[in-house]
Amino acid sequence: MKPRYELMAPAGNFPMLVAALNAGADAVYFGLNDFSMRASSKNFTLADLDEMREICDSSPRKAKMYLTLNTIIYDEEIGQLEGIIEKVKGKVDAVICWDHAVMLQCKKYEIPFFISTQASVANTKAAEYYKKLGAQRVVLARELNLEQIEKISQVIDVECFIHGAMCVAISGRCFMSQFTYDRSANRGACNQNCRRSYTVTDDSGNELTVENSRIMSAKDLCALPFIEKMKKAGVMSFKIEGRGRDARYVDVVTSVYRKALDNAMNPDEVQTGINELEKVFNRQFSSGFYLGKPAVHDFSTTENSAATEVKHALGKVINYYSKNQVASIKLMSDLAVGDKIVIIGNKTGIETAIVSSMEIENNTVEKARKGDMVGIKIPGIRKNDAVYKIETRKNIINR
Repeated sequence: MKPRYELMAPAGNFPMLVAALNAGADAVYFGLNDFSMRASSKNFTLADLDEMREICDSSPRKAKMYLTLNTIIYDEEIGQLEGIIEKVKGKVDAVICWDHAVMLQCKKYEIPFFISTQASVANTKAAEYYKKLGAQRVVLARELNLEQIEKISQVIDVECFIHGAMCVAISGRCFMSQFTYDRSANRGACNQNCRRSYTVTDDSGNELTVENSRIMSAKDLCALPFIEKMKKAGVMSFKIEGRGRDARYVDVVTSVYRKALDNAMNPDEVQTGINELEKVFNRQFSSGFYLGKPAVHDFSTTENSAATEVKHALGKVINYYSKNQVASIKLMSDLAVGDKIVIIGNKTGIETAIVSSMEIENNTVEKARKGDMVGIKIPGIRKNDAVYKIETRKNIINR
Protein backbone atom coordinates (compact mmCIF):
# COMPACT_ATOMS: atom_id res chain seq x y z
CA MET A 1 0.00 0.00 0.00
CA LYS A 2 1.35 3.42 -0.99
CA PRO A 3 2.35 5.44 2.11
CA ARG A 4 0.44 8.64 2.84
CA TYR A 5 2.95 11.47 3.03
CA GLU A 6 1.96 14.63 4.84
CA LEU A 7 2.71 17.97 3.19
CA MET A 8 2.83 20.73 5.79
CA ALA A 9 2.68 24.39 4.78
CA PRO A 10 3.25 27.59 6.76
CA ALA A 11 0.36 29.89 7.66
CA GLY A 12 1.14 33.37 8.93
CA ASN A 13 -2.30 34.83 8.15
CA PHE A 14 -5.65 33.86 6.62
CA PRO A 15 -4.63 34.38 2.96
CA MET A 16 -1.66 32.05 3.50
CA LEU A 17 -3.87 29.52 5.24
CA VAL A 18 -6.42 29.40 2.42
CA ALA A 19 -3.68 29.41 -0.23
CA ALA A 20 -1.99 26.43 1.44
CA LEU A 21 -5.20 24.41 1.57
CA ASN A 22 -6.18 25.21 -2.01
CA ALA A 23 -2.69 24.20 -3.18
CA GLY A 24 -2.93 20.78 -1.54
CA ALA A 25 -1.49 21.01 1.97
CA ASP A 26 -2.38 18.16 4.34
CA ALA A 27 -1.54 20.31 7.35
CA VAL A 28 -0.61 23.85 8.30
CA TYR A 29 1.57 25.10 11.12
CA PHE A 30 1.08 28.51 12.66
CA GLY A 31 1.84 30.64 15.67
CA LEU A 32 -0.15 32.77 18.07
CA ASN A 33 0.98 36.15 19.33
CA ASP A 34 2.97 34.55 22.15
CA PHE A 35 5.74 31.92 22.27
CA SER A 36 6.14 31.68 18.51
CA MET A 37 9.46 31.53 16.67
CA ARG A 38 8.09 34.11 14.24
CA ALA A 39 7.17 36.88 16.67
CA SER A 40 7.47 39.52 13.94
CA SER A 41 4.83 37.80 11.78
CA LYS A 42 1.21 38.82 12.18
CA ASN A 43 0.31 35.38 13.54
CA PHE A 44 -3.17 34.39 14.70
CA THR A 45 -5.12 34.92 17.91
CA LEU A 46 -6.96 32.45 20.09
CA ALA A 47 -10.18 33.96 18.78
CA ASP A 48 -9.20 32.92 15.23
CA LEU A 49 -8.94 29.21 16.00
CA ASP A 50 -12.60 28.31 15.47
CA GLU A 51 -12.66 29.97 12.06
CA MET A 52 -9.35 28.31 11.15
CA ARG A 53 -10.75 24.94 12.20
CA GLU A 54 -13.82 25.45 10.06
CA ILE A 55 -11.68 26.37 7.03
CA CYS A 56 -9.38 23.37 7.52
CA ASP A 57 -12.24 20.92 8.08
CA SER A 58 -13.95 22.09 4.89
CA SER A 59 -10.77 21.79 2.81
CA PRO A 60 -10.45 18.86 0.35
CA ARG A 61 -7.87 17.12 2.56
CA LYS A 62 -9.43 18.11 5.89
CA ALA A 63 -6.11 19.63 6.85
CA LYS A 64 -4.65 19.32 10.32
CA MET A 65 -3.68 22.34 12.44
CA TYR A 66 -0.36 22.37 14.28
CA LEU A 67 0.32 25.17 16.76
CA THR A 68 3.93 26.26 17.27
CA LEU A 69 4.82 27.05 20.87
CA ASN A 70 8.51 26.59 20.23
CA THR A 71 10.34 29.40 22.02
CA ILE A 72 12.07 29.05 25.35
CA ILE A 73 9.77 29.71 28.31
CA TYR A 74 10.64 31.64 31.50
CA ASP A 75 9.27 30.93 34.98
CA GLU A 76 7.13 34.06 35.03
CA GLU A 77 5.41 32.88 31.82
CA ILE A 78 4.29 29.43 32.99
CA GLY A 79 0.83 30.67 34.00
CA GLN A 80 0.32 32.42 30.67
CA LEU A 81 1.51 29.32 28.83
CA GLU A 82 -0.91 27.06 30.68
CA GLY A 83 -3.75 29.46 29.91
CA ILE A 84 -3.00 29.19 26.20
CA ILE A 85 -2.66 25.40 26.19
CA GLU A 86 -5.90 24.98 28.13
CA LYS A 87 -7.74 27.15 25.57
CA VAL A 88 -6.36 25.39 22.48
CA LYS A 89 -7.35 21.91 23.66
CA GLY A 90 -9.71 20.42 21.09
CA LYS A 91 -8.96 23.22 18.61
CA VAL A 92 -5.55 22.09 17.32
CA ASP A 93 -4.30 18.67 16.28
CA ALA A 94 -0.88 19.01 17.90
CA VAL A 95 1.56 21.46 19.45
CA ILE A 96 5.12 21.83 18.12
CA CYS A 97 7.49 22.60 21.02
CA TRP A 98 10.91 22.02 22.52
CA ASP A 99 10.74 23.47 26.04
CA HIS A 100 9.86 20.75 28.55
CA ALA A 101 7.43 23.11 30.27
CA VAL A 102 5.30 23.07 27.14
CA MET A 103 5.51 19.28 26.89
CA LEU A 104 4.36 18.89 30.49
CA GLN A 105 1.40 21.18 29.94
CA CYS A 106 0.45 19.33 26.75
CA LYS A 107 0.50 16.04 28.66
CA LYS A 108 -1.60 17.57 31.43
CA TYR A 109 -4.28 18.65 28.96
CA GLU A 110 -3.86 15.57 26.74
CA ILE A 111 -2.82 17.48 23.62
CA PRO A 112 -0.53 15.65 21.18
CA PHE A 113 2.87 17.29 20.80
CA PHE A 114 5.76 17.15 18.35
CA ILE A 115 9.37 18.02 19.14
CA SER A 116 10.58 21.12 17.30
CA THR A 117 13.76 21.25 15.26
CA GLN A 118 14.95 23.68 17.96
CA ALA A 119 15.63 20.63 20.13
CA SER A 120 18.25 19.47 17.59
CA VAL A 121 17.30 15.80 17.74
CA ALA A 122 20.12 14.16 15.80
CA ASN A 123 20.31 10.55 17.01
CA THR A 124 18.18 7.55 17.90
CA LYS A 125 18.76 7.87 21.67
CA ALA A 126 17.36 11.40 21.73
CA ALA A 127 14.42 10.23 19.62
CA GLU A 128 13.76 7.38 22.07
CA TYR A 129 13.93 9.83 24.98
CA TYR A 130 11.31 12.16 23.52
CA LYS A 131 9.12 9.23 22.52
CA LYS A 132 9.13 8.02 26.13
CA LEU A 133 8.10 11.53 27.20
CA GLY A 134 5.05 11.16 24.97
CA ALA A 135 6.06 12.91 21.75
CA GLN A 136 4.32 11.54 18.67
CA ARG A 137 6.76 13.03 16.18
CA VAL A 138 10.16 14.71 15.98
CA VAL A 139 11.09 17.53 13.62
CA LEU A 140 14.69 16.51 13.10
CA ALA A 141 17.78 18.68 13.37
CA ARG A 142 18.67 20.42 10.12
CA GLU A 143 22.22 19.02 10.24
CA LEU A 144 21.37 15.41 9.37
CA ASN A 145 21.98 13.52 6.14
CA LEU A 146 19.54 11.00 4.69
CA GLU A 147 21.32 7.97 6.14
CA GLN A 148 21.09 9.42 9.64
CA ILE A 149 17.43 10.30 9.12
CA GLU A 150 16.60 6.76 8.03
CA LYS A 151 17.89 5.32 11.33
CA ILE A 152 15.85 7.74 13.44
CA SER A 153 12.72 7.18 11.34
CA GLN A 154 12.69 3.59 12.62
CA VAL A 155 12.28 4.90 16.17
CA ILE A 156 9.60 7.60 15.78
CA ASP A 157 7.69 9.41 13.05
CA VAL A 158 9.93 12.10 11.60
CA GLU A 159 9.20 15.44 10.01
CA CYS A 160 11.79 17.25 7.90
CA PHE A 161 12.00 20.60 6.18
CA ILE A 162 12.02 20.41 2.40
CA HIS A 163 12.02 24.03 1.32
CA GLY A 164 12.74 27.53 2.54
CA ALA A 165 15.18 29.54 4.62
CA MET A 166 18.05 27.89 6.46
CA CYS A 167 19.84 29.40 9.43
CA VAL A 168 23.64 29.48 9.58
CA ALA A 169 23.41 28.36 13.24
CA ILE A 170 22.73 24.87 14.57
CA SER A 171 19.00 24.27 14.01
CA GLY A 172 18.40 27.99 14.37
CA ARG A 173 19.72 28.31 17.92
CA CYS A 174 21.59 31.56 17.30
CA PHE A 175 22.61 34.40 19.63
CA MET A 176 23.87 36.93 17.08
CA SER A 177 20.67 38.97 16.98
CA GLN A 178 20.49 38.90 20.79
CA PHE A 179 24.01 40.27 21.17
CA THR A 180 23.70 42.99 18.54
CA TYR A 181 20.08 44.13 18.83
CA ASP A 182 18.79 42.57 22.06
CA ARG A 183 16.34 40.60 19.91
CA SER A 184 16.52 36.90 20.73
CA ALA A 185 16.20 34.38 17.91
CA ASN A 186 15.21 31.83 20.54
CA ARG A 187 12.25 34.02 21.43
CA GLY A 188 11.16 34.41 17.81
CA ALA A 189 12.56 37.92 17.35
CA CYS A 190 15.61 37.32 15.14
CA ASN A 191 16.81 40.45 13.34
CA GLN A 192 18.52 38.32 10.65
CA ASN A 193 21.62 40.50 10.60
CA CYS A 194 23.54 37.42 9.43
CA ARG A 195 21.94 38.00 6.00
CA ARG A 196 23.83 41.25 5.46
CA SER A 197 27.10 41.98 3.65
CA TYR A 198 30.25 41.97 5.77
CA THR A 199 33.83 43.15 5.48
CA VAL A 200 36.85 41.82 7.37
CA THR A 201 38.80 44.37 9.46
CA ASP A 202 42.19 43.76 11.08
CA ASP A 203 43.56 45.35 14.28
CA SER A 204 44.98 48.29 12.33
CA GLY A 205 41.64 49.13 10.75
CA ASN A 206 42.44 47.76 7.30
CA GLU A 207 39.34 46.41 5.59
CA LEU A 208 38.99 43.56 3.15
CA THR A 209 35.85 42.73 1.25
CA VAL A 210 35.54 38.97 0.84
CA GLU A 211 34.55 37.55 -2.54
CA ASN A 212 31.03 36.81 -1.34
CA SER A 213 30.41 39.35 1.39
CA ARG A 214 27.33 37.44 2.60
CA ILE A 215 29.48 34.95 4.44
CA MET A 216 26.80 33.94 6.98
CA SER A 217 23.71 33.90 4.78
CA ALA A 218 22.85 30.33 3.82
CA LYS A 219 20.99 29.63 0.60
CA ASP A 220 17.42 28.40 0.88
CA LEU A 221 16.77 24.70 1.05
CA CYS A 222 15.25 23.02 -2.02
CA ALA A 223 14.72 19.28 -1.70
CA LEU A 224 12.73 18.82 -4.90
CA PRO A 225 15.55 17.09 -6.84
CA PHE A 226 15.90 14.36 -4.20
CA ILE A 227 12.41 14.15 -2.69
CA GLU A 228 12.21 10.44 -3.61
CA LYS A 229 15.32 9.78 -1.52
CA MET A 230 13.65 11.49 1.44
CA LYS A 231 10.64 9.19 1.05
CA LYS A 232 12.94 6.15 1.09
CA ALA A 233 14.68 7.53 4.19
CA GLY A 234 11.39 7.23 6.07
CA VAL A 235 10.32 10.88 6.24
CA MET A 236 6.54 10.99 6.72
CA SER A 237 5.90 14.72 7.08
CA PHE A 238 7.43 17.16 4.58
CA LYS A 239 7.57 20.72 5.90
CA ILE A 240 7.79 24.00 3.99
CA GLU A 241 9.46 26.88 5.82
CA GLY A 242 8.06 30.39 5.39
CA ARG A 243 5.58 31.76 7.95
CA GLY A 244 7.09 35.19 7.33
CA ARG A 245 6.60 35.05 3.55
CA ASP A 246 3.37 35.59 1.60
CA ALA A 247 0.38 33.79 0.12
CA ARG A 248 1.92 33.60 -3.34
CA TYR A 249 5.02 31.88 -1.96
CA VAL A 250 2.83 29.39 -0.11
CA ASP A 251 0.69 28.76 -3.18
CA VAL A 252 3.59 28.12 -5.56
CA VAL A 253 5.77 26.06 -3.22
CA THR A 254 2.91 23.93 -1.89
CA SER A 255 1.64 23.22 -5.42
CA VAL A 256 5.08 22.10 -6.64
CA TYR A 257 5.74 19.77 -3.72
CA ARG A 258 2.20 18.39 -3.79
CA LYS A 259 2.93 17.06 -7.28
CA ALA A 260 6.27 15.64 -6.12
CA LEU A 261 4.77 13.81 -3.14
CA ASP A 262 1.90 12.36 -5.14
CA ASN A 263 3.99 10.99 -8.02
CA ALA A 264 7.68 10.53 -8.75
CA MET A 265 8.95 13.25 -11.10
CA ASN A 266 11.20 12.75 -14.11
CA PRO A 267 14.16 15.14 -14.57
CA ASP A 268 12.21 17.46 -16.88
CA GLU A 269 9.38 17.71 -14.36
CA VAL A 270 11.85 18.44 -11.57
CA GLN A 271 13.40 21.27 -13.60
CA THR A 272 9.96 22.68 -14.39
CA GLY A 273 9.20 22.62 -10.67
CA ILE A 274 12.46 24.40 -9.81
CA ASN A 275 11.66 27.06 -12.41
CA GLU A 276 8.35 27.65 -10.63
CA LEU A 277 10.02 27.76 -7.21
CA GLU A 278 12.50 30.35 -8.48
CA LYS A 279 9.64 32.72 -9.28
CA VAL A 280 8.86 33.39 -5.61
CA PHE A 281 11.00 34.58 -2.71
CA ASN A 282 14.28 32.68 -2.40
CA ARG A 283 17.93 33.26 -1.60
CA GLN A 284 19.02 30.73 -4.25
CA PHE A 285 18.87 27.00 -3.57
CA SER A 286 20.90 24.40 -1.72
CA SER A 287 20.48 20.76 -0.73
CA GLY A 288 21.33 21.62 2.88
CA PHE A 289 22.87 18.71 4.79
CA TYR A 290 20.75 15.97 3.23
CA LEU A 291 23.28 14.89 0.60
CA GLY A 292 26.42 15.89 2.51
CA LYS A 293 27.82 18.82 4.42
CA PRO A 294 27.29 22.26 2.83
CA ALA A 295 30.28 23.91 1.15
CA VAL A 296 31.21 27.42 0.09
CA HIS A 297 28.71 27.37 -2.79
CA ASP A 298 25.86 26.89 -0.30
CA PHE A 299 26.05 30.50 0.86
CA SER A 300 23.81 33.03 -0.85
CA THR A 301 25.20 35.75 -3.10
CA THR A 302 22.10 37.91 -2.67
CA GLU A 303 21.09 39.88 0.40
CA ASN A 304 17.40 39.87 -0.39
CA SER A 305 15.33 37.76 -2.74
CA ALA A 306 16.63 36.18 -5.94
CA ALA A 307 13.08 35.54 -7.19
CA THR A 308 12.72 35.69 -10.97
CA GLU A 309 9.33 37.37 -10.56
CA VAL A 310 8.32 40.30 -8.36
CA LYS A 311 4.86 41.39 -7.28
CA HIS A 312 3.87 45.04 -7.01
CA ALA A 313 0.73 46.49 -5.44
CA LEU A 314 -1.73 47.20 -8.24
CA GLY A 315 -4.92 48.08 -6.45
CA LYS A 316 -7.94 46.86 -4.56
CA VAL A 317 -11.19 45.15 -5.53
CA ILE A 318 -13.78 47.87 -4.89
CA ASN A 319 -16.74 45.75 -6.00
CA TYR A 320 -17.21 42.20 -7.19
CA TYR A 321 -20.17 41.15 -9.31
CA SER A 322 -20.35 37.41 -8.68
CA LYS A 323 -23.05 36.73 -11.27
CA ASN A 324 -20.82 37.99 -14.10
CA GLN A 325 -17.55 37.23 -12.22
CA VAL A 326 -16.34 40.79 -12.83
CA ALA A 327 -14.17 42.78 -10.44
CA SER A 328 -14.00 46.57 -10.31
CA ILE A 329 -10.43 47.46 -9.42
CA LYS A 330 -9.09 50.88 -8.48
CA LEU A 331 -5.58 51.00 -9.94
CA MET A 332 -2.53 52.23 -8.06
CA SER A 333 -0.30 51.70 -11.11
CA ASP A 334 -0.62 51.09 -14.85
CA LEU A 335 -2.07 47.87 -16.25
CA ALA A 336 -2.29 46.38 -19.75
CA VAL A 337 -3.92 43.41 -21.45
CA GLY A 338 -1.53 40.47 -21.19
CA ASP A 339 -0.24 41.44 -17.74
CA LYS A 340 -0.11 38.76 -15.03
CA ILE A 341 -1.92 39.61 -11.81
CA VAL A 342 -2.64 37.90 -8.49
CA ILE A 343 -5.51 38.60 -6.13
CA ILE A 344 -5.03 37.90 -2.41
CA GLY A 345 -7.66 37.93 0.33
CA ASN A 346 -8.57 36.34 3.65
CA LYS A 347 -11.21 34.04 2.16
CA THR A 348 -9.91 34.02 -1.41
CA GLY A 349 -6.42 32.90 -0.54
CA ILE A 350 -4.78 33.66 -3.88
CA GLU A 351 -5.99 33.64 -7.47
CA THR A 352 -3.70 34.14 -10.46
CA ALA A 353 -4.86 35.48 -13.82
CA ILE A 354 -3.60 36.86 -17.11
CA VAL A 355 -5.57 39.97 -18.08
CA SER A 356 -7.25 38.98 -21.35
CA SER A 357 -9.53 42.03 -21.53
CA MET A 358 -10.68 44.97 -19.45
CA GLU A 359 -13.15 47.80 -19.55
CA ILE A 360 -13.37 51.38 -18.34
CA GLU A 361 -16.93 52.73 -18.18
CA ASN A 362 -18.14 49.87 -20.42
CA ASN A 363 -15.52 50.61 -23.07
CA THR A 364 -12.96 47.95 -23.93
CA VAL A 365 -9.39 49.19 -23.45
CA GLU A 366 -5.92 47.73 -23.97
CA LYS A 367 -4.23 49.86 -21.30
CA ALA A 368 -5.29 51.56 -18.08
CA ARG A 369 -3.51 54.15 -15.98
CA LYS A 370 -2.99 54.77 -12.30
CA GLY A 371 -6.24 56.09 -10.81
CA ASP A 372 -8.51 54.35 -13.34
CA MET A 373 -11.36 52.11 -12.23
CA VAL A 374 -11.23 49.03 -14.47
CA GLY A 375 -13.50 46.03 -14.85
CA ILE A 376 -11.81 42.64 -15.25
CA LYS A 377 -13.43 39.22 -15.39
CA ILE A 378 -11.86 37.00 -12.70
CA PRO A 379 -13.65 34.07 -11.06
CA GLY A 380 -13.63 33.33 -7.35
CA ILE A 381 -12.48 36.58 -5.76
CA ARG A 382 -14.09 39.04 -3.34
CA LYS A 383 -14.63 42.68 -2.54
CA ASN A 384 -11.67 44.29 -0.70
CA ASP A 385 -9.18 41.69 -1.96
CA ALA A 386 -5.73 43.12 -2.73
CA VAL A 387 -4.50 43.01 -6.34
CA TYR A 388 -0.87 42.75 -7.42
CA LYS A 389 0.90 42.80 -10.77
CA ILE A 390 3.57 40.20 -11.42
CA GLU A 391 6.62 41.23 -13.43
CA THR A 392 9.77 39.35 -14.33
CA ARG A 393 12.90 40.67 -12.64
CA LYS A 394 14.63 40.94 -16.03
CA ASN A 395 11.97 43.32 -17.31
CA ILE A 396 12.25 45.46 -14.19
CA ILE A 397 16.05 45.70 -14.47
CA ASN A 398 15.87 46.62 -18.17
CA ARG A 399 13.54 49.57 -17.60
